Amino acid sequence: MFLPVTLALLAGFWQTIQVFVLTLLFSLPLGLVVCFGAMSPFAPVRLPVRWFVWVIRGTPLMLQLMIIFYGPGLLFGLPAMSRFWATVLAFSVNYACYFSEIYRGGIASIPAGQYEAGQVLGMTRSQIFFRVVLLQVIKRILPPVSNEVITLVKDTSLARVIGIYEIIWAGESFIKKGLIWPLFYTGVFYLIFSGLLTVFFNRMEEKLSYFKG
Repeated sequence: MFLPVTLALLAGFWQTIQVFVLTLLFSLPLGLVVCFGAMSPFAPVRLPVRWFVWVIRGTPLMLQLMIIFYGPGLLFGLPAMSRFWATVLAFSVNYACYFSEIYRGGIASIPAGQYEAGQVLGMTRSQIFFRVVLLQVIKRILPPVSNEVITLVKDTSLARVIGIYEIIWAGESFIKKGLIWPLFYTGVFYLIFSGLLTVFFNRMEEKLSYFKG
C-alpha cells in the first residue's frame, strides 16, 4: 500500500510545486512594482496602491481565492477562469503585496548617505539603485523573504478550497479507505521541501555576508 499512496501524494505534490513556482515567478517582480507604487511621491498613485495592499494583507487568502474564482461569473456573468490559474492569480497578488512591504522596508533601511554618495559620483537615480543599493537591499530582505517563501509552501494547501487537487487532498482521500497515516505522510513532503529551501536561503545569506550592517 505504501507505493500507491506515495504515487498519489507525488501527483498532488506536483500540483503544489507548480502553484509554488508560478506564484514566486509572478509575485516577486510584481511585489517590486507594487512597492514602487506605494513609495511614489505622486499621491494619486501612492494612496490607491497602499489601500490595495492594506485590503489584501488584511483579508484571508482563502477568501481571495473564492472571490477570484467565483466572483467574475457571479458578479458579471463572465466565463469562469480555470481553477489552476485562479489559484495562481490569487496567490501571486496576495504574496506580491507581502513582498512589496518587505521590499519597501529594505529600501527605506538604506542610509541616505548611500544615495548622496552616488549623486556626488554623477550617477543617475537608476544607476544608484541598481549598482549601489540593490544588493544591500537583497541582503537585508533575504530573511523575511525566505520566511514568506516557506509560508507559501504550506499555504498552497488552501488551493483545495476551489477544487485544486494538491497533496493534502491526496492524503485526505485515503481516510475514506480507513487509512490515516497517508495524511501524516504528507507532512514529510512539506518538511523535506521546506528543509531544502532553508538550506538554499542559508547559502544565499552566506554569499551576501560581505555586506555588513
